[in-house]
Amino acid sequence: MANPTLHDLQHPGSEEAHVPHHPFLQHHFEDLGQQHEASTLGMWFFVAQEILFFGGIFAAYTVYRVMYPAAWSAGAHHQNWRIGFANTIVLIASSLTMALAVWGAQGAKRKFTTLMLVLTLFLGMTFIGVKAFEYREHIHEGLFPGSAFTYVDHEHPELTRGVELFMLFYFIMTGLHALHMIIGAGLLIWFIRRSWRGDFGEEYYSPVEIMGLYWHFVDIVWIFLFPLLYLIH
Repeated sequence: MANPTLHDLQHPGSEEAHVPHHPFLQHHFEDLGQQHEASTLGMWFFVAQEILFFGGIFAAYTVYRVMYPAAWSAGAHHQNWRIGFANTIVLIASSLTMALAVWGAQGAKRKFTTLMLVLTLFLGMTFIGVKAFEYREHIHEGLFPGSAFTYVDHEHPELTRGVELFMLFYFIMTGLHALHMIIGAGLLIWFIRRSWRGDFGEEYYSPVEIMGLYWHFVDIVWIFLFPLLYLIH
């Protein structure tokens, strides 16, 4: 066994210092596996607090629905379930393309991953565009809560205030969901650039996987919103 040199005695651990590190490995992690586990756990904590956030809104929606069933039913009739169903299909398709993007990143398929991310972004923007069209129609009908609410139920005028309350929940719930979609779309643009330049591969795909968790969560929220706001009268 070779005797330690003067350099080794003066710089202990220098051999380890020459071990090449992955460019995206953060200094406080030992390896990419540990970094991946920590990042994934952090994302699950984020999803958990988002569930609590949306859960509170869903609980409030349920309470008022029980209190004002007739008004809730009247308000739901102003929703076009066909548009809502079409948007549901769009989001389900985007979940598929996002899952394929994760699979592509894990296999170092740069072009395929980039294509799937682009398709996911396109489908997400399609959803947002359709939702903007719905908002415009509701505002045109005088269904935006507050001073802009001019709708009157002539057959059952006593339900008018209840319909306004329903629409308030509609805009809050779908608006928060749309905000999460817009944030996701912005992140996707960044991921597309990184994917195209080859940042992701078999060793390092955590960001795409974490982005997938976020995107799937947002899609699941819509799966609950669609029947509550469009189908249950």
